Amino acid sequence: MTITSNFLNIVFSGRQIFSLVVFASIVNEGYYNMGSERLHCVFNKNADACNYGVFVGLVGLLACSFFFMLDYKFSSISSIKDRKKAVMLEIGFSGFWTFLYFVSFCFLANQWSRTKKEDLPLNQGADAARAAIAFSFFSIITWAGLTARAVQKYLLGTDMSLFTTEHMDGGAPTQPYPSNSPGGGTTETTEAYQSPPFTENNAAPTYQVPIY
Repeated sequence: MTITSNFLNIVFSGRQIFSLVVFASIVNEGYYNMGSERLHCVFNKNADACNYGVFVGLVGLLACSFFFMLDYKFSSISSIKDRKKAVMLEIGFSGFWTFLYFVSFCFLANQWSRTKKEDLPLNQGADAARAAIAFSFFSIITWAGLTARAVQKYLLGTDMSLFTTEHMDGGAPTQPYPSNSPGGGTTETTEAYQSPPFTENNAAPTYQVPIY
């Protein structure tokens, strides 16, 4: 496994964990009561702030699972059009959710700065509020990074699909010529060719009729 693959796995895992923390922090400790049954949001008693944080974190968590499965099944998609649609969906959603997490960070941080200490009995929910704000910021970085990765994948697919294997290899033959050594052995190459994202997987091998 390459360093890039390890980095992407960390980013994928981090995106799920950050979304979970934002969602769980607000649900578990983001509300309190003041001697009554009515619950107040820890972010300046603004229920919209808590609702927005829960929405972004929960949908982001579900989207992480969906795109993880999509990335896992991506190599088995034989249609080039379906591959392009999958990558474009990832670009659009990841970019949009990066923006929503940016709004979440600004919104929650602004409301938390306006919260008075006397409004929180025994500083209840303060740690959860800080965690939601911090991990909203971390989520901006991870979602933006995966958006850039999806764009790179799309550009790689559209560029590489314009060329054949011969163009990519500089016109060199894919199989080495037999050597003229006394032993009559042949050399073998160990380079593995990795197909671009938008190439067909089910190309049938060509058969050349022998000339007698």
